[in-house]
Amino acid sequence: MKSMSTQPEIHTQVTPEELAHTFDEAPADVDLKIYAIEDWVTLALFWAMTACVFLQFFTRYVLNDSYAWTEEIAVNCLIGVVFLGSVACVRMSRHIQVDVLYHYLPPKVTRVMATLVDLIRIGFFAYGSWLMWRYMEIVADEEMVTVQLPRNIVFYTVLAAFVLMFLRSIQVFVANMRRGYSVLERPEEFQHAEV
Repeated sequence: MKSMSTQPEIHTQVTPEELAHTFDEAPADVDLKIYAIEDWVTLALFWAMTACVFLQFFTRYVLNDSYAWTEEIAVNCLIGVVFLGSVACVRMSRHIQVDVLYHYLPPKVTRVMATLVDLIRIGFFAYGSWLMWRYMEIVADEEMVTVQLPRNIVFYTVLAAFVLMFLRSIQVFVANMRRGYSVLERPEEFQHAEV
């Protein structure tokens, strides 16, 4: 068992003027150009979901008379946040990926593997878009349980997200081909860069 150090911590005295000057630094520049339209729609859905959850909490625990519709609307907003947020992950190559083999294999082999991953991803999102379109044909006339709104609102959001993921995966594939490598091959190149 490791013994803990008994030496006291040393604190340097700071004058109020020195402390005040720590706030003199200029704020970092904010670049909103890195965000796409799906990011802003996702943010709006997130805040709508947050408002519904707060309203549900307030009516249930403060007014002791819960609005039933808030839970369903919040769940539907969460579905939109998850799928539209996935579009941003595809655009920025931020989905979970296993790249351990890419460190041990020759560059020509990893280039082929990365290209196959890109093509499989494109095919997966194309197939997901088609499946969602088919699913919407089956459940076209369903309504939400607590609100008289069509459930197609949610289904169209998921379909739009799959189509956008398909388009963004093509965009990432083209960028990877032009660049000559992907995040799987050189993750260090993508630490601070946006696609």
